[in-house]
Amino acid sequence: MSYSTSGPALDLTLTGARVLRPEGWDADALCLSGGLISEAADGRQVDLAGCLVLPGLIDVHGDGFERHMAPRRGALREAENGVIATAAELAVNGITTGVMAQFFSWEGGMRSPEFAASVFTAVGAVRDSVAVDLQLQLRLETHMMDDFPRVLEMIAAHDISYVVLNDHLPHQRLSEGRKPPRLTGQALKSGRSPETHLALMQDLHARGGEVPAAVAALCKALSAQGIRLGSHDDRTAEVREDWRRKGVLVSEFPETAEAASAARQGGDAIVLGAPNVVRGASHAGNASATELVREGLCDALASDYHYPAMRQAVWRLVDQDILPLEEAWALVSSGPARVLGLADRGALAPGLRADLVVLEEDTRRVGAVISGGQVAYMTGRVASRFLA
Repeated sequence: MSYSTSGPALDLTLTGARVLRPEGWDADALCLSGGLISEAADGRQVDLAGCLVLPGLIDVHGDGFERHMAPRRGALREAENGVIATAAELAVNGITTGVMAQFFSWEGGMRSPEFAASVFTAVGAVRDSVAVDLQLQLRLETHMMDDFPRVLEMIAAHDISYVVLNDHLPHQRLSEGRKPPRLTGQALKSGRSPETHLALMQDLHARGGEVPAAVAALCKALSAQGIRLGSHDDRTAEVREDWRRKGVLVSEFPETAEAASAARQGGDAIVLGAPNVVRGASHAGNASATELVREGLCDALASDYHYPAMRQAVWRLVDQDILPLEEAWALVSSGPARVLGLADRGALAPGLRADLVVLEEDTRRVGAVISGGQVAYMTGRVASRFLA
């Protein structure tokens, strides 16, 4: 059974399971009280023999919610129901904190500033009624300099704590005076004619010389507000180092081992895509996330476009003998918590949020998810233990 609205925090004592704590595995009882992990065993006992209890997953970057917001092109109504459906899908996959990564882009359509505003408004309207903690990331196209004041207003209005900067303009094609690939399809998605869409890209490309100073000023303003900043698709060490100088200290999905190594050497956080691990390679031909993990060049695995990939990536790393389960699980729990600066979660320790996932040890399936001490999802054999 799945719960789409939040309820009271449960007081529970979970017994019989193998529990992953910061110190490692043990079979001691895990106590929940008032939405937190507790040292006192006052709650109703639930026997979870045959199960694993692990920290809830924290998704640093996911845009799989788009299918719920707009199941078909142009079907953009009832955004609040789309957010509720997103929270349910996150919970089914063991994700107790989900960062919804929304574009603010010249690309238009579901990446437009207008669509971003509708998503942020819908999340604000329902986030307190769902158990999963929904947080927001604004993915900003660096060449949209004229919109930077609007971006600052949107961040303040919607309590956005994480901004990622990227540049999707096809600069080489534009500099050569050629039409970019897939121009017509992109224009249709944006609601523009191909000619209008191309003219917009050309205008933005022509102003490239203004971008570095404008972005540096924006980053300075955002850093002063305590906003976490990330870059997307770093390709070279020089690019990563330039972002670091601007205060952009998270490298999301670096495309090369060179960029990832530069991030590690500079003390920056590295976020990789869990689907890349599951596939065994990047779908775009970039660096293998599996190999970067093997080299210690990963702090967090993110769902990217597919929420189930986080758990799948953990088990792939375990089954390939790349990492033991406790280290692989850290890439989807305590690691992401550190990347996001969330000191109140990511581990099963007294005083932290009661965010946890219960797995059937024999099948590895999610049986129950508790977020902030509230039931977010429960099903099958595990549910029968709680309901007995």
